[in-house]
Amino acid sequence: MALRLFAPAMPRLIPALPFTLPIAITIPPLLADLWESVLRAVPKKKTSHMKKRHRQMAGKALKDLQSLNKCPGCGQIKRAHLLCPHCVKEIKQSWKSAQTATSPKEKRKGGRLTDSGVPCLVANWRRPSHSPPASGAKAELQLRLAPNVLAHNFNTCHIRKKNSIRPSMSRQYLAWGTADNAHPADIFSLAVTSSQVLSASGASSIQVHSTIDTQFPLVQSLESAHPLGCHHIVTDAKGFRAVSIGFAGDVKAWACSDGYWSEDKAISANLTDVDAWAIALSEDGQYLAGAAQDGHIRVWDLSATATQIRDHETKGSFGMCIDLSADGRFIASGHEDGAVYMFKTEDGRMPFSLSGLVKSVRAVAFSPGGKILAAAGDAKVIVLYDTYSGMQIANFSGHAAWIMSLSWSDSGEYLLSSSFDGKVKVWSIDAKTCVATHSETDRAVWSAKWLPKANRSEGFAAAGANRSIAFYREATGG
Repeated sequence: MALRLFAPAMPRLIPALPFTLPIAITIPPLLADLWESVLRAVPKKKTSHMKKRHRQMAGKALKDLQSLNKCPGCGQIKRAHLLCPHCVKEIKQSWKSAQTATSPKEKRKGGRLTDSGVPCLVANWRRPSHSPPASGAKAELQLRLAPNVLAHNFNTCHIRKKNSIRPSMSRQYLAWGTADNAHPADIFSLAVTSSQVLSASGASSIQVHSTIDTQFPLVQSLESAHPLGCHHIVTDAKGFRAVSIGFAGDVKAWACSDGYWSEDKAISANLTDVDAWAIALSEDGQYLAGAAQDGHIRVWDLSATATQIRDHETKGSFGMCIDLSADGRFIASGHEDGAVYMFKTEDGRMPFSLSGLVKSVRAVAFSPGGKILAAAGDAKVIVLYDTYSGMQIANFSGHAAWIMSLSWSDSGEYLLSSSFDGKVKVWSIDAKTCVATHSETDRAVWSAKWLPKANRSEGFAAAGANRSIAFYREATGG
């Protein structure tokens, strides 16, 4: 760009001339680009995207409202967004004639209304013999309209199912008895046999109560079992062996003979190097599994010298709970980071790393058949997993605080859970809902266990921060 300048008044430098002197100055391209960018920065009047979208939708709706098409049932011209009035009229007439032809009792069945006011016409369409025979064009019309009629009946059935009143699935459990002040400190763990309940607490002793007598008397006290207290105790299925672990890390094995327990010192001597927080015992009492603070899952064989036979490694999160399946095929562990791991005992492989809980897992439990694994903890939700596929099959929500323990009934029909706010809930696996809730205390219930049925009504025991053991039994039965 060139700019011509005139300089007539320069007497000292340039003498006066009879003509003007043009001067050309070139502006660099950078300034030109800046000027163009300034012009482009000036806002222009624009229509927002939302307005354009609204206009498009309005035009589409108007087009749909005014468009016509041919009815697939009768071939008549109709509006695209409405049902064909000719077909609707024919259907109403056929329903009316069908109801007229039925008996009064059947007519009442066919004319009843659903909760939403929609006529329930499923009975008429399930019983074609009640409708008058159609012939000619009417039969052809009914044949062409069959898909629409079936769709209408499906919607009607769906409405009835949604609004119908389901029978109550609640179960009643009565207070059976209480072992008051069973321990001088919080009771952290319960282990049950066919005739006894073993309880461990922050105190040094392990208490044994009888479940044969409805007074639940104290039959034995294992004094000074763990000087700093005990946080986990487990038993085998037959009640011949028990293993407990204390806050000092000391692990002890116990043997039962004629209903009385004594320390199995031979096995206890070989368990001095056990590094575990939570423990689980196999059904036959031969194998002990433990979850450690470093996340390792270890297994010991108690049949001979309590030697370690497995060491499963995880991601290193604190192992808070562990369980062995009744058939001995699986080990499951729950960890502080919300992870749940399942291992095969046959080859030591980990087929699944189960997801679904993002907070600490405090309890895992296999169903009696070993097909379902339940896990719960700080997320306040109980998650059920299929042990064959690792898929999450159900979620139970209802607890308002951390879930501290899980226990399956002998039949596998019900799951028992206890929480930090003192609630104990019974869940139906078939109905996938809570069928009973007990909250006689507002203090933490650290452990709740089903009692073996053994020719009596179903019952369970619960214990926690109130330092007592409460026993409940089903309301029906003796």
